[in-house]
Order: sequence, then structure tokens, then C-alpha cells
Amino acid sequence: MAGLRLNAREFMRVADDPDSLVETMLQQYMSDYQTAVGESEQRSWRNSLPALAEDLAAAGLDAVDVLLEYALPLTSQRADVILAGTHPETGDPSFVVVELKQWTAAEPFEDDDALVSVTGFPDPVLHPSRQVDGYRRYLTNYLVNLHDHEDWIDAVAYLHGAESDQRVAGILGGGDAPVFTGGRREALRSYLKERLSGGGSAEVLIGSAVRPSTKLMQVAADEVRDREQFILLGDQQLAVDMIRHEVHRAGATKRVIVVSGGPGSGKSAIALSALGELAREGKAVLHATGSRSFTQTMRKVAGHRSRDTQSLFKYFNSFTKALPDEIDVLIADEAHRIRQTSNNRFTRAADRSDRLQIDELISAARVPVFLLDDHQVVRKGELGSVRDIEAFARAQGHEVVRIELDEQFRCGGSAAYVEWVEQVLGLNDGVPLEAALPDDDPFVVEVVDSPWELERRLRERNDNGYTARISAGYCWQWSDAQRGGLVDDVVLGDWARPWNNKEDRRVGTAPPSALWATQEGGFDQVGCVYTAQGFEFDWAGVIIGPDLVWRDGGFETVRSANKDPHFRNPKTVPDEDFDLLVRHVYKVLLTRGMIGTILYSPDAQTREALRALLN
Repeated sequence: MAGLRLNAREFMRVADDPDSLVETMLQQYMSDYQTAVGESEQRSWRNSLPALAEDLAAAGLDAVDVLLEYALPLTSQRADVILAGTHPETGDPSFVVVELKQWTAAEPFEDDDALVSVTGFPDPVLHPSRQVDGYRRYLTNYLVNLHDHEDWIDAVAYLHGAESDQRVAGILGGGDAPVFTGGRREALRSYLKERLSGGGSAEVLIGSAVRPSTKLMQVAADEVRDREQFILLGDQQLAVDMIRHEVHRAGATKRVIVVSGGPGSGKSAIALSALGELAREGKAVLHATGSRSFTQTMRKVAGHRSRDTQSLFKYFNSFTKALPDEIDVLIADEAHRIRQTSNNRFTRAADRSDRLQIDELISAARVPVFLLDDHQVVRKGELGSVRDIEAFARAQGHEVVRIELDEQFRCGGSAAYVEWVEQVLGLNDGVPLEAALPDDDPFVVEVVDSPWELERRLRERNDNGYTARISAGYCWQWSDAQRGGLVDDVVLGDWARPWNNKEDRRVGTAPPSALWATQEGGFDQVGCVYTAQGFEFDWAGVIIGPDLVWRDGGFETVRSANKDPHFRNPKTVPDEDFDLLVRHVYKVLLTRGMIGTILYSPDAQTREALRALLN
């Protein structure tokens, strides 16, 4: 368990000295999460926790266990407090999840019951009742010890800073979990006394195995089954059936499934359909990626009607503490984004692990499934390749099952276009550049002479109901949003547009960062490879920046023109690696379109070469 566990008596004693309490919390937090704690969070601990300690003392609940900053398994989310005791009537284990807020005034945001405007906060926040009840539901869905005991756990939001109900009245009623204020402390104490007595139940949470519940799997199955975009064709359906077959065959020997295919071969549709089918069969299955944009979009698309379903979508670094074979199946989508380790810049030197991320992922499930494209590695340190995964799995004594996808469902179904892209970019293992695209190829490719023309053609299609986005190589600085909105960083002559939004919220008409590819308003910003990868559009516009130019019969990369901070250090990303990664970036960008791609380069020689290669 990550977080601080205290007996209530000890908690009350430490809370009498808020500075000592904060110091104790800081030490535990840094040990668990390897990241710094901001002043605002420390201030919250100093103000909120003593208030709760006082209420526990007044309610006579000095024997319960107090779990502080409790980490929800397989997530980065933390519950402020979980109180663990026994139920005074039934004698069963009993838990109350508590979300603490210092707010003095708050109201519903624009009549939206899920969002709250808080005095002093620039942006709306999630309703605390909805927030804390989400924690409760997550724990019942993932902790095996709670699967059949939802009645053991309750949740409350405590606005202890609101001395009366008057300034928060609009958010008190009708929520998923009760909301108490500082003016109704006696009501909170009575609520806690009705549900808690004694102690000794913390181990029920701390010692529980972690896996999604059968109920959650059924909800997920129904949700995915009803999504029309997951209809499969040809190799896609065969791949899902093969995955199911291998899962059913899996026994004492772990089976590692590797599904490889180029852009548009349907890997993500396969991943989601396999998730739905296996969930329907009662398997404990999770989906994971290394892309924040992709994971957030999958949560939105596949969990359209169920907040619980969204919890099935994880990140590759969610499994650092997973037990061996903790779940039945782990579907690792976009597996070319697997990194060497799950360490990040916040990990303390003493806590860094040399354990390979691929080891964590394979270990976590009886049947790990990897879906990938070797030519989509776009960062140094991304090590997910068919060769690497197979070699590691076999070295561990696991069986490996290969599934190759040959059919093409993007780029107008044109395998010729994908091959042309790989040839032009020099990614076809020495295969010489030969013919241009066939005259009868179904995929439309155009080269334009200005960014204005690029935008005009795409906007026409976007306005006519097609999906369209402009993306570019990372050749311009990327500024933070200013008070007036996003900064027009991508400048080409008299044409200038902003990069996609960095923020997790809308800025003006720009959608949140992770949803640029899918939400309304994304057309007006330029996407980079990290926000475009994994997505598709009817029409893709690509600005080939000055980091890739055509010279002497082939493309050359220009390091000085690239602004990607991941490529900045030539010691960690040598020129040879830089050259290959930039070519991979443009392969990703050039293969996002379903109907066609429109190209622009500010370099006249490059534009003419592209036209010649197309005709």
C-alpha cells in the first residue's frame, strides 16, 4: 500500500502539532510517490487533517485505522483519507472514504451538476461528491476483498472550511455521496458513528489482491459491444478470435501474444474488441498504452456511458507494483511506445529500478497481448519492437504467439501508399525507391504550395462533415497558453497557427490536450506526433518541416531545425538515432488519413521532389 497508515489515537496525537504532521506526511509521500509536494497540498494537510482528527475524537472513534493519501491501485489517483473499522451493528469490516476540501464558497458551474466553481479557483473542478464516490466505486471494482461487499464501503465529502451551508448550498444536495460542511460537524460525526467502531479492518484493503470485478467486466463488455466503430473485418476479426483462442488455452505456461501491423491495420479496433469479448467471458482484462492522448480518448470513446469502464484503461507504468499474473489478460496497445523502465524524472535515485517495463507488463497478466508497429517508435528509449518483446518472452521461458496483420483499413485501403511512404522515407530496409503511386490508387495525395492552400482544402472538407486535422514536424517552439489564449507558434510566412493545447482543459475553443484529435475545435491548431499518433482522420494535412528536406535524390534530416526537447541532447540521442526517429515521426503523420493526405513543405525543392514522386 502507498500512503500513511496510523491508528486514530496516533493520528489525533500527531494532528495536535500540524507541522509535525506535515513533516511525517512529506516523508511518507516522497517515499511512496517519488515526487515533490507543492505548498498548496502541504497547506491542505495542515488545515484539513487536524479538523478531521478533532471530529474523530469527538465521535469517540479513537480505535479506527486512518489511511492517509491512499493510492488507488493501478492509478495515479489518491484518496485523501480512508477510515477503516468495523460496523457497529453487523460486525463486518467497514470503511469510509473521505474527500477533504478547504473551500469556503462554491456553486454549480453553469448549471452542470458534475462541475463546481470554487471561489479563488480559475477553472471549474469536479464535484467533490462525484469525485469521492468515484474512489469508492473504483475500490469495489478492483479490490477482490470488496467485489461482493459493496455495502462495506461508503464515501463522504467534507467541506470543513465552510462554516455555514449558505455559501455552498448549491452543491450540497443530490450528489453521489453525502456532502458535509464545517457548520454540520455534528451530522458528520453521527454519520461516522453509524458506520464505524473499533479497528482491525485496514488489512482487508491493504492485503487485498487487485483485479477488475466480474460486474465491471460485464459493464465493459456491453459498452464496447454497442460501439459501432469497433466492427471488424477480415484479419481484424481473425486476430480477435486468435487472441481469445490463446487465452482459453493458457495454462501453467504463460503465453505472450504479439500482434504486428502497419498504420491502419486495425490494431486498436482489435484491442478494444478483444477487451469487450474477453470481458464478456468473465476474464479480468485491462487495456494499457504509453500515450496520454490515446488513453484519455479510449476512456472517452469506450467508456462513453459508464465511468467505471473508463478505469479499465491504464498506462504502461501502472504495473510497477502489480503481483505476478494479477489479471488474466493485459492488452498493451501502441506497444512500440514501451520504454526501457518505468522510472521518470521524479523517481528518487534510491528508488529507481532497473526492472524493464516489458518485464512488468508481461509479469502482470497470465496472457499479455502486445499490438505494435515497429516503424512508429518516435522517441529515444521507446523499446517496444517485435524482436525485443519476443526475445524477452522466450528468455523467460514463455510461449510466443505471432499474429501479423496484412490488410489495410486506413489510407483508403491502399497498401501501395503505405509502402510508398516507407520507401520515400528510406524505412524499407534498403529497398530502392522505384515507382510512383499507381494512377488508379484509391488514396488521394496532393502537394500544395502554401499553408493557406493546405488549410483551405482541409477546411472545406471539415466543413462538409469529414474529419480533418493539420499536423507538423516539431520544428517550432511550443509556448504555454497566455491569458489571451494559445500562441501562434507555427509560423510560415504570413500564416501562423498555434500548436495543440497543452492544458488538460479547454483554452478558448481549443479542446484539452489529450482530446485534440477527436473533439470539436481541434482543426484550428496544429498537432504534433505525440497527439496525432494512434488516431485517424478522413483527411490528414501534414506540414513537413525544415527538419526533413529532399536533397540529392533522397530525404535528409536537419537536426538544427528540430525543436523537440526529447531530441535536444546529442549525447542521449546521437545523430543516427535522430535521423531514424524523425523519419518515424513523419511516417506516423503521413499515415493518419483515411481518404487522403495533403502535403506542404516550406522548402521548394522538397515540394517539387514530392510532386515528382507522386506522378
